[in-house]
Amino acid sequence: MLFSMSAWHAYSSIMGLSNYFASSSLYTIFDRSSLLLVCQPSKKGNSFRKENPFSRQFSRTHHSLKIVRAERSPQYRLYCVTGTVQSPIIMDIRKRPREDLPNTSSEPPALQDFGQWGVEDVCRYLCQEGHGEWENKFREQKMTGVGLRYLTETLLDKMGIVPLGTRLHILHSLRKLWQMAAENTKVFNDPIHGHVEMHPLLVRFMDTPQFQRLRHIKQLGGAYFVFPGASHNRFEHSIGVGYLAGRLVQELSERQPELLISSRDILCVQIAGLCHDLGESQSLPPSLPLFQSYSVECDLFPGHGPFSHMFDSMFIPKMHPKSKWKHENASLAMFDHLVSVNALEPVMKDHGLVLPDDLVFIKEQIAGPQNTVPLRQGWPYEGRPEEKSFLYEIVANKMSGIDVDKWDYFARDCYHLGIPNNFDYHRFLKFARVCEVDGKKQICTREKEVGNLYDMFHTRNYLHRKAYQHKVGHIIETMITEAFIKAEPHIQIQGSEGKMFTISTAIYDMEAYTKLTDHVFEQILYSSSSELAEARKILHNITCRNLYKNMGQTQAKKRVEVSQEQLQKWASELATCRPESDLQGVTLEPGDFVVNIINMDWGMKEKNPINNMRFYCKNTPTKTTRISRDQVSQMLPDQFAEQLIRVYFKKRDEKTVEAAKINYVKWCMDNNFSKPQDGDSIAPELTPLKRSWFHNDDENDDEEDSQGGRSRAAVNIGQQKAKARLF
Repeated sequence: MLFSMSAWHAYSSIMGLSNYFASSSLYTIFDRSSLLLVCQPSKKGNSFRKENPFSRQFSRTHHSLKIVRAERSPQYRLYCVTGTVQSPIIMDIRKRPREDLPNTSSEPPALQDFGQWGVEDVCRYLCQEGHGEWENKFREQKMTGVGLRYLTETLLDKMGIVPLGTRLHILHSLRKLWQMAAENTKVFNDPIHGHVEMHPLLVRFMDTPQFQRLRHIKQLGGAYFVFPGASHNRFEHSIGVGYLAGRLVQELSERQPELLISSRDILCVQIAGLCHDLGESQSLPPSLPLFQSYSVECDLFPGHGPFSHMFDSMFIPKMHPKSKWKHENASLAMFDHLVSVNALEPVMKDHGLVLPDDLVFIKEQIAGPQNTVPLRQGWPYEGRPEEKSFLYEIVANKMSGIDVDKWDYFARDCYHLGIPNNFDYHRFLKFARVCEVDGKKQICTREKEVGNLYDMFHTRNYLHRKAYQHKVGHIIETMITEAFIKAEPHIQIQGSEGKMFTISTAIYDMEAYTKLTDHVFEQILYSSSSELAEARKILHNITCRNLYKNMGQTQAKKRVEVSQEQLQKWASELATCRPESDLQGVTLEPGDFVVNIINMDWGMKEKNPINNMRFYCKNTPTKTTRISRDQVSQMLPDQFAEQLIRVYFKKRDEKTVEAAKINYVKWCMDNNFSKPQDGDSIAPELTPLKRSWFHNDDENDDEEDSQGGRSRAAVNIGQQKAKARLF
């Protein structure tokens, strides 16, 4: 096959070692060191004639080009091929103008490469966007593409562009460049959010040992031993939070260009969402061996130890009772470690971030202000000014608790647990708007969405009751806790500079902490060391389902602050508070009991988090208002927090368990706690002795009193009969 004239011209240029770009009638295909020249496509189709057995397959195009002749030069190899191409765009082949000819195009260079623009290229783009009257201002300041990212409304004012609307319009046009310049994203197929696109910088963060470690930490810890579907990990949750953080901030940017949300802001918010759980450790934190106090007041846990919340809430307080270590500290330390050891600072700069300001901003989103003393009165953050206060409400909202972290784990956990999710975050995205509240910019939503937000917190409460605080899951976590504490001196983890750390001390060295995942469970279970025999036996009992027994759940009339000493005292009381005449030779020890305290709320202790939310109306989107609980429904809760007291028993023989249950009922009576749900079945001779237990429903009490009800004399007779049976 002969070359066309234009192809021959390009061929001659190459052989002469001049510029290799062909004229406009020629298409070029590059494949590493090979340069292929293809004549102008014919109009008859896209098949190639089989004139030669040799062919080169292009994986990107799924086309085969049949080679009929090849010529070589010191720098290039030229293949003459026959056939036609289906689509120059699909095959990634494009007409290339000769660079030795003057560029007469009125278009600036590729929009994706605006950072390489000269002054005239910038002016041409302004004219294209309808800002031609201001091009001389940019020309006077010698504004090139590099400086466009740093332009602000204030700088445009100093340049002499006075009208505010014009300045905002110019900034909006420039923002298009950031979006056009967005690099090729990587797509992940997520079961919750579908096909999720991640910025290349986010992928760089993900492709590190510190982030990949999250693959080996169960999201729900001990719940996996109860719910077979709860096998998901912190890894996919972190990806989901990073994705939703980007969705929310981009929705705000598109809906309200006047907020001047930059590409830097968007990227920083996404990184914060992606890395908010870096400090996670094993999904079932090793806990207190005998006495546990577990709080779930707030689920904004940016970082945990092995088996998630158990590590930082029970294990660390037991091993280091005077330590002020928190999971937030672990996430920040791990984030710094990740950036440092993977040399990501230059990469962050290459993607337009400004350091150290953006690093500070990312960490502030994860764990709050880094300084205890505010820089200015009322504004403690350094990463972003008060004008962008709303950015701190996206990943971890300290004000109302409505943030993308909850959105993802609600949807993801419900999906894997098989529990319905009543909250639809898509509606919040549609109606989210930044409004000024008490001088600060705050994310608000439509007044009609208040019910959706109550559904969100109801879902949170429901998940805690049905899954997160499941009694069997807690028993398993209690047993794993004991196993970890027994194994603590014998598990060694190598950290920086070859130093060795235990499970509890690894939190002080990020290299060692990186290696601390759920695998410790299997490491102990499959060990052959005699030193780990006790811990191994406990974990073996878990796998064989030989679990501790649940005595029941009760509540105090008022919230109690429980110390380790108080828990030990309660355990001693549980072992002894039973009539001697009914012991029947059973001996109970304080160490046989585990007392577990659970504080549950809607995320803000006794307060209603919706009271901190502001709403706008359709006709007045700039004015906000509160919506009280009474304005929504009379069936909403009056209280938003409660404290649960659970007791577990370690022994399993039927006679001892029966005796322990009676002790438990008597203990609840002595401490004026609520009657256990199965109290009448466990100890029918005891429950009538407690007058306040006789009628549990205050409304029924009132109704019976008004109708005559049972007389106090009858109650006293019942109590006397119970005492007679007992003593």
